[in-house]
Parts: sequence; C-alpha cells; structure tokens
Amino acid sequence: MGVFKMRKARRTLIYTFFAAGFFMLVFASCSTASKNPGDVYTLRSNAESMLEAANNDAGRGNFENALLVLDECKRKAMLVDDPSLIIRSRLSRGNVLLALGRTDEAFAEWEFAVSEAQKFGNAELLSVSKIFRARGNLISGRAGAQAVLDEVNRESANIKNDRLYLAFSWQVRGLALRVLGSHREAENSIKRSLEIHERDRYLENASYDWYIIASIRSLAGDTAGALAALDSSIALDRRIENSWGLAASWRAKGDVYRKQGRHNEADEAYRHALAIYLAMPNEHEAAVTQQRLNREN
Repeated sequence: MGVFKMRKARRTLIYTFFAAGFFMLVFASCSTASKNPGDVYTLRSNAESMLEAANNDAGRGNFENALLVLDECKRKAMLVDDPSLIIRSRLSRGNVLLALGRTDEAFAEWEFAVSEAQKFGNAELLSVSKIFRARGNLISGRAGAQAVLDEVNRESANIKNDRLYLAFSWQVRGLALRVLGSHREAENSIKRSLEIHERDRYLENASYDWYIIASIRSLAGDTAGALAALDSSIALDRRIENSWGLAASWRAKGDVYRKQGRHNEADEAYRHALAIYLAMPNEHEAAVTQQRLNREN
C-alpha cells in the first residue's frame, strides 16, 4: 500500500442493502397474535435508521459509537426476524470490528452473514456478503490479492439490483489490483466505483474513491496525479464536513510531498492533518501524525 494506509472502515467503506419484501400472517383466533402489527414496522424502521446512522459514524471514524448503535440495530433486526436486515447489520458490524483491530470477531460476523444469506436464498446478498469477507481477507492478509480478485470477479456477476454494492465490488477489485501492481487496471476499477458514487451523490464514498486513486498513482510514481486526486478528495470532504476524511487526506498529501523530497510542503500538510485530529479529538491518529512530522524536522 506504499505510503498510504486504508482509511479504516469507510473508509472500509460500509454500505446499506435495501430490505427484501416480507409478509406477516396474523390469525385473529390466536391469542398470541400481535395486537398492534404496526409495532413490527416501527422496529424495522428504527433498525434501518440505526444502520444508516452507524454507517455514517463509521465513515467519520467514530467506530466505538458505531459499534454500540450496530449492537442495538442487530437486536431490533432479530426482533422482527428480517433476514436481510440481520445480514446487513452483521456485515457493517464486521467492518467496524475490523477497523477496531478485532479481526477474528469481524470474520465471525462475515461468516455468519454468508451462512444466513445462503439460508435466505438471496443470491445477490450472498455474493455481497462474500465480497465483504473478501475485502477483509485482502486487508488482513488472510488471502492473496489474486484470490480476492478472482472471487470478487465471480461474485459481482450476481449484483444486479443495488448500485452501491456494485460500486463496492469495483472498489474491492481496484484494491486487489493495486496490491498486484496493475496500476492502470486498478485506477480504472476505482473510477467505475467513482462514477456510480458521483452520479448517485454518495459524496463520502466518492471522496474515498479519490483517496484510493491517489494511493494507486503514488505507487505508480505519478506524484502530481496523486496530489490532484487528494485535492479532489479534500474538496468533497470539506463539502460534507467529514473531518476524518480530511485529516487522512492531508496526511496522505504529506506522505506524497515527502516522497518527492518537498519537505516544507510535507511539513505543512502534516501540521494541517495534526490540527484536525487534535480538534476531533483523536489522540491515536494525532500521535501517528506527530511521529511523521517529527521525522521531517
């Protein structure tokens, strides 16, 4: 991954999947029948809102809070016995756990999602679950990049209805190709993801696409192109007020400047990132950034 690091889960990128249709039989003669079936819809609606909120928290680096929200989301999904919602909450939970360094727990969530999707009989959701797991394998080093690429190429053929998950599959392919050193193909794959995110106005995800493109260009020796891509990422994160993404991109700019030997500009970029991390506050990332700044001085 060169001078870049993955911007944890979001930036592990965390997506949603539209709930499958469902039906509920209520027998008036049964004493255990729900007296207010609307309660089920309320729980489902609350769970969907919580899933979206947790994904937003994770996208902004608030992983601990995202995990708490996802725990409650998972509970409510179980209460209404909605397979799609259960699976999607577990997929998101896996991404957050991976970001927190709890790798074994993350894979337990993804394996559960794969198993449940198989039982549910939804080919698209099953393939999505496998792609989430494949991304985890790539990031954690549990599988080689070529094996991940082959799996994603195979499973993405089943993603026909949800554009966000289609974009996600292109993103994972790009990450695998980056590891394989196929820089042109990697950037083209990420641009397929970017096209969907920009068209559908998922600006946070588009920002991360530009961040990955920057890392690919940096590895390919195109430092000017990397800086341009990071500027695009920063512009989007400013627009949506994503402090986590802003700090990560400024720090990445410092890495690119340092790679070019432009130490004064690297120093300025690191200080910019440090100020954002301190304001968040995020002591761990601030310390990491300070270490890079110290190496410059």
